[in-house]
Amino acid sequence: MLVVGELINASRKAIGEAIKAQDAEYIQKIAREQAEAGADYIDVNAGIFVGKEPEYLQWLVKTVQEVVDKPCCIDSPDPKAIEAALSVHKGVAMINSISLEKERYDALMPVVAGSDLKVVALCMSDEGMPETMAARLKIAEQLIDGLVKNNVPLNNIYVDPLVQPISVNNTFAVEFINSVEAIMTQFKGVHTICGLSNVSYGLPVRKFMNHAFAIMAIGKGLDGLIINPLDQMMMASLVTAEALAGRDDFCVKYLKAFRNKQFDFLG
Repeated sequence: MLVVGELINASRKAIGEAIKAQDAEYIQKIAREQAEAGADYIDVNAGIFVGKEPEYLQWLVKTVQEVVDKPCCIDSPDPKAIEAALSVHKGVAMINSISLEKERYDALMPVVAGSDLKVVALCMSDEGMPETMAARLKIAEQLIDGLVKNNVPLNNIYVDPLVQPISVNNTFAVEFINSVEAIMTQFKGVHTICGLSNVSYGLPVRKFMNHAFAIMAIGKGLDGLIINPLDQMMMASLVTAEALAGRDDFCVKYLKAFRNKQFDFLG
């Protein structure tokens, strides 16, 4: 399971204020905590700063990688901001995200074409957000085809089928989970990834629902998540779900997590 730590996002008030103040110490604290908790990538987002996003995103990458030996997930639809961040990035970055929206697709494809970058391919088009498995598969196929034709290896593609709130439509979670299974079955070699929080939007006890949703999606093949890695129950749930899904030979990762006291919060 690939885990992208989501906490360094300018839409979060404390992070936005830290970016504006160039408070490297605070940003590095959050980066270090996520890395120590098991994040494989550290997401960096400066999207609220119109006009300064390239400058701030570059600063975030440099600031984060000064203290953690982890690649970044560069979270922006702006190719200029992404290119600025990539110019100082160490290792193989992940780009979040390209979609089938024409303006975004045309802007970002030249950035990722022929590179070794990991790419999140978001199932969204100019027609809007897909609501069914069939609509998601149609977009996923076009995105995968376009990326492969532009020399992006299948193994570097992380399809995000797009999570939507079940408070709006009670089929959205099922359609998403079925989409994960279909994508992993039909497009061998690609990965799937998502952020969880939208599924529980507008409902109580959101964290518990997000945990259950993650476990269900892992059972269908989901192998990437953009989450808060400081959520101990979530991280323990992931390693347990992967063992139950047959993706942890001899439960090696599960036992390692136990030895590393990842389940101690249970008492």
